[in-house]
Amino acid sequence: MDPRCEAYADEMKTCGYCAEGEYLAVFGIKICELPASKVYLFKEQSHRGRVIVASKLHVSEITALTDEERNAFFSDVDRVAKAIHRLYKPTKVNYGAYGDTGHHLHFHLVPKYAGDEFEWGGVFAMNPKRTYLESADYDQMVAEIKAQLI
Repeated sequence: MDPRCEAYADEMKTCGYCAEGEYLAVFGIKICELPASKVYLFKEQSHRGRVIVASKLHVSEITALTDEERNAFFSDVDRVAKAIHRLYKPTKVNYGAYGDTGHHLHFHLVPKYAGDEFEWGGVFAMNPKRTYLESADYDQMVAEIKAQLI
């Protein structure tokens, strides 16, 4: 275990990004791993193509990363954003980094579409609980995104 993560060993057992399994299933589906991150499809799909890019390290702040780790993490974020642009053609991708209650560095990549009356021109809701898909639709999106990333 990375020494920076040792202080969080107990927390990591219930962190969706570290433990995955039932903790991840509440909000996301794992797509794949990249060099510095793990990529998850956000189950609530009010913004088609919304994903999460989470650091492989259980750190709370970007300042806990070395320059190399930070650059690798942002390279992964860029790679995922480009895949989302190619697949879903959003007008804009918004990036959100939150962690008030879950201390794991991650970015929400939220595609926004001009003309979509839901939240266009405003900040996205963390979980509007508005649009959930069938299993086959999630499987298709995971496969499409993974194909763009791997």
